[in-house]
Amino acid sequence: MEKKLRKESVCVQAGWTPKNGEPRVLPIYQSTTFKYDDSDQMARLFDLKDTGYFYTRLQNPTNDAVAAKIATLEGGAGAMLTSSGQAANFYAVFNICEAGDHFVASNTIYGGTFNLFGVTMKKLGIECTFVDPEWDDERIEAAFRPNTKCFFGETISNPGGHVFDIERFARMAHRHGVPLIVDNTFATPINCRPFEWGADIVTHSTTKYMDGHATSVGGAIVDSGNFDWMAHADKFPGLCQPDESYHGLTYAKAFGKMAYITKATAQLMRDLGSIPSPFNCFLLNLGLETLHLRVKRHCENAQAVAEYLERHERVAWVNYCGLKGNKYYELGQKYLPDGSCGVIAFGLKGTKEDAVRFMDSLKMIAIVTHVADARTCVLHPASHTHRQLSDEQLREAGVAPDLIRLSVGIENVEDIIEDIQQALDASK
Repeated sequence: MEKKLRKESVCVQAGWTPKNGEPRVLPIYQSTTFKYDDSDQMARLFDLKDTGYFYTRLQNPTNDAVAAKIATLEGGAGAMLTSSGQAANFYAVFNICEAGDHFVASNTIYGGTFNLFGVTMKKLGIECTFVDPEWDDERIEAAFRPNTKCFFGETISNPGGHVFDIERFARMAHRHGVPLIVDNTFATPINCRPFEWGADIVTHSTTKYMDGHATSVGGAIVDSGNFDWMAHADKFPGLCQPDESYHGLTYAKAFGKMAYITKATAQLMRDLGSIPSPFNCFLLNLGLETLHLRVKRHCENAQAVAEYLERHERVAWVNYCGLKGNKYYELGQKYLPDGSCGVIAFGLKGTKEDAVRFMDSLKMIAIVTHVADARTCVLHPASHTHRQLSDEQLREAGVAPDLIRLSVGIENVEDIIEDIQQALDASK
């Protein structure tokens, strides 16, 4: 039996295993097409009877190697890469929902995803009900309907820093015969593997910690292979009934644990695109090779910065689950015992203008529409990433008007704290 590598070694070694004389480093297969000697081989690929490569929109060796690494990190059966985290979340839900269907989502998720689910997917005839994960079970379960197809949440919410009780919500989803989908972007599989707590499908914006250097937008969907689609065949006809676009093939019967990812690739990616380029996947793989090193430093730095902010007289509040006494501390210890992430939510005493003056006074720390890379950066979500939401939606999403999202990087932590201190002093 092949030895199972630990996650640190998976980051470096998994996905690409060169044969004798092949490149040690994952090559960039920057080609749209792949040659075959006879038409029957190509036909079998199109019918999903053989595995192989024929067009990069569906599969590419570079992309597949990186997808395999991420699947291994998460402990999943298979994975598919997408051109962005938004595309990953859309495909993850759309793969099992169609017009007339419904799903449930946490209301604390990232503002772009909130808008995707609540506005854009509604135009496709798919309705989403948002629930507060702090409600009791009875109130949340009241949101489920006969046509509900999944439950969606984030391990650590962006930007509020709420910790999702994965085990609780997995049980809830399964009581209603649907999978739990968890966006694990902030925690990464280094600090949390949602499948171990009952989640069925995991998504990532690989743009964040996985890439780690703000070079490449991307996303990933990982399937655990554990959800029994055929046990709920009436709910999931797309997986459990013949697909006429593939000569009547039934994914759940033909592909078993790989049914969900195969359908997402062969059907959704075939028809909608949203693939990452092989070069971006190559860069993503470089980021993955140091993920275990960087995540540890992000968490160490963020813990120190959060403790500093908590002590500062000008700071009104701090939300970081690593702080003892934080409302999410116990959940953090359960799901994220080795650290959560580098993102801190906090607010200053005073007005919105005081927050803006503070941010404008920072020197090393940059104001950017990004989060979770090697460099420390800051954002005011109500003015930036979440500005498309109404005041009521902002409150529903747990985004306070004074919330500042600080993404702590891997610089020297004293330099980070000194920059925050001088900005606080300059903005009085």
